Amino acid sequence: MNPPYFDDVGEAIREDRPLKAAAAYRIRFGLEGLTFRNIDVPDPVPTGRQILDSAGVDRRADYLLFALLDSGDFEDIRLDETVDLRGRGAERFVAFKSDRDFKFKLNDRQMAWGHAELAGSVLYALADPSPEEAVFLEVRGGEDRLIEPDERINLDEPGIERFITAPRPNKGYVIVVNAVEETVPDKHVTFEQVVKLSHPNAPAETNVKFSMTYRNAASHPHAGELGEGGSVEVKKHGTIFNVTRTVQS
Repeated sequence: MNPPYFDDVGEAIREDRPLKAAAAYRIRFGLEGLTFRNIDVPDPVPTGRQILDSAGVDRRADYLLFALLDSGDFEDIRLDETVDLRGRGAERFVAFKSDRDFKFKLNDRQMAWGHAELAGSVLYALADPSPEEAVFLEVRGGEDRLIEPDERINLDEPGIERFITAPRPNKGYVIVVNAVEETVPDKHVTFEQVVKLSHPNAPAETNVKFSMTYRNAASHPHAGELGEGGSVEVKKHGTIFNVTRTVQS
């Protein structure tokens, strides 16, 4: 009986079984990030060059290659180094067109990235926190800094070394209403909430009409007019609302 065309390395890891003899071995490959696609390598012990070749990457350029291990750690793979897919617990590989890597730790796991700029969303994908948790930059001797998914982190800055997951602080969202900072408990804010913050006695004023504009919102559009019954998603800090009160005759 002829062997199957390929065996899937990820399936073998999850089924806790050895790789089967096959013509090719399927792994996941990401270029410049964590968006993975399937590629097939011809050997269960490929070199880094064979992985790049199988991905259709021009290995004549400077590329960094990492194995994302089942433990969550990143492992450097030199292009002339072999990777034993039969026992390394690695099915995902990430390559960067770069000649320098930027190492950091996430929950005590060694990580690496091929560019100085790292999206907060990548940290969240790697950490996989629960809905009640967030990712923080650990600040020695100070207060750990909350990292939001839409943030961009410069790994080349001094002190960018270790990230951790911890319970998300329940401090609410700070918005600015008619030049006054206010705190709301949720990131979705309604027209009626903002009116109540700007004019606490509004419900008693039956002959008054309110209009509202906003800017620097997290939702799309980031700026515009908000009408009765409407809502916007605000940023953690800095979404600005202007409320106008008009007395009707």
